[in-house]
Amino acid sequence: MEWRLRETAPELRDWYRRDGYWTDATLTDLVVDGLERNREREFRVWSRIRPTRDRLGDVAARAYALAAGLARHGVREGDVVAFQLPNCVEAGITFYTAALLGVVLVPVVHFYGHHELGYILDRTEARVLITADAFGHIDYLAGLEQLRPALPALETVAVVGIADPDPALPAGAVPLASLAGDGGDLTPARPDPDAPAVIGFTSGTTAEPKGVIHTHRTIGGELHHMTWMGAMPARPTLVGAPVGHAIGMQGGLLGPLLRDMSVHLQDVWNPGDVLRAMEEAGVTAGSGSTYFLTSLLDHPDCTPRHHELIGSVGMGGSPVPAAVADRAESLGISLLRSYGSTEHPSTTGSRHDAAREQRLYTDGTPMPGVEVRLLDDDGNEVGVGEPGEIVSRGPDLFVCYTEPALTKAAIDDDGWYASGDIGVRDERGAITITDRKKDVIIRGGENISAAEVEELLVRMPGVAEVAVVAAPDERLGEHACAYFRMTPGAPPPDLGAVRAHLETAGLARQKWPEELRVADEFPRTASGKVQKYVLRDRIRQRELRE
Repeated sequence: MEWRLRETAPELRDWYRRDGYWTDATLTDLVVDGLERNREREFRVWSRIRPTRDRLGDVAARAYALAAGLARHGVREGDVVAFQLPNCVEAGITFYTAALLGVVLVPVVHFYGHHELGYILDRTEARVLITADAFGHIDYLAGLEQLRPALPALETVAVVGIADPDPALPAGAVPLASLAGDGGDLTPARPDPDAPAVIGFTSGTTAEPKGVIHTHRTIGGELHHMTWMGAMPARPTLVGAPVGHAIGMQGGLLGPLLRDMSVHLQDVWNPGDVLRAMEEAGVTAGSGSTYFLTSLLDHPDCTPRHHELIGSVGMGGSPVPAAVADRAESLGISLLRSYGSTEHPSTTGSRHDAAREQRLYTDGTPMPGVEVRLLDDDGNEVGVGEPGEIVSRGPDLFVCYTEPALTKAAIDDDGWYASGDIGVRDERGAITITDRKKDVIIRGGENISAAEVEELLVRMPGVAEVAVVAAPDERLGEHACAYFRMTPGAPPPDLGAVRAHLETAGLARQKWPEELRVADEFPRTASGKVQKYVLRDRIRQRELRE
């Protein structure tokens, strides 16, 4: 496809190159060099369904063979290749293959259904789809034949047998292994560093996903920031985030190559299994969204040895309550927070040697090379302690959406990206995210910050996680509804206990939740963030039934 790639201003390009945020190294270069250096290291998938244990050298050989086979089928640099796979060795092979060929890779989270998949394939005009037969309750092949007539660009569908080693394939699909060619003579591509490399689709906190295009340079800018923060621990990391999401793909498949470490993936996040794997392999885990850390710390098998193995964590992708940061610190775990998005992955952050108050209780300061402004509704910059929408630009900012109208709405002529997130800046320049524009509860004309209420409620005994959302109110327009996820065996609080707790905390009464709900688990994005629009929709549907 011919996308309208946004041009970065010459003065910004010069700055990013001069200070090393941008280099000419492409994703192809990073993967080729990393695979060669780490041939003897391990590539391991921890799974109850399909565990695998390989050498990276063997995985690399299979990637070169698949790249040769796809090239034989006419796939060339710049073509679009999509994949929808759970965390498995074939996902790694596909990612490395895409880098070798210099194609534009479209990762699709493994739990998307055919509606979402068809939308993504249509928007990107993918020539190749690599998928699985089934995983868990998801049948990836069901409905695939119905999708294809509406996808004229899709020429090849290759299938990995995960549920069945020899699945019955729909018409026009082939086993992935049948595409392998002679990889011994393959010459890796030499893509333009400014060419698209990955299209990541937003993870679903809004109803319709948006295709976010990153180039080789913007990916390089993100890797620079991750290294600067020290967010990549000193020991190998067991990654449970799906590799079909940017966090899992970068942390699970690319990061280990750059750090000269083994690859460890888990296909289903089961805290007990993770804790056992940590002890067996001496790996760390728990970074990412808050859920990944708290699910380990809450598990009855978690011991001081596991706290030691966790060591340090980088948290982002969802709010990090102060109670969680305090708990990690009390267990000897160094925690830092960061803020970003699919569009601008590393906007703010900290290092582990930063001031304690900044690391634990704010989302950090702007990353090197990143500029951040906080604006009110009229576009004016706000002062210290005043809430404003975060707008940013930097070396890791995406170049455009797949839809030009969305790009025009989100990025102004000077390259500033409007995030839709609300934050406040303290006197030291550190920024704390307080809300999204669409996540504000308006009760009788007064705005209620969901994050503010959640921060207090999560401190109640037995509470593992809280999500506060807007519920319809005939009198006030909206009121706050608190969804609770409790630790195993803990009874949920009643409304009286919640009100007493918030009264003791000194929170204004108009901010108190007026109804409570309990969930065994929350609907989540691939990065672990709670999908609040799903919770809000559940409330609306209940209102309709009543």
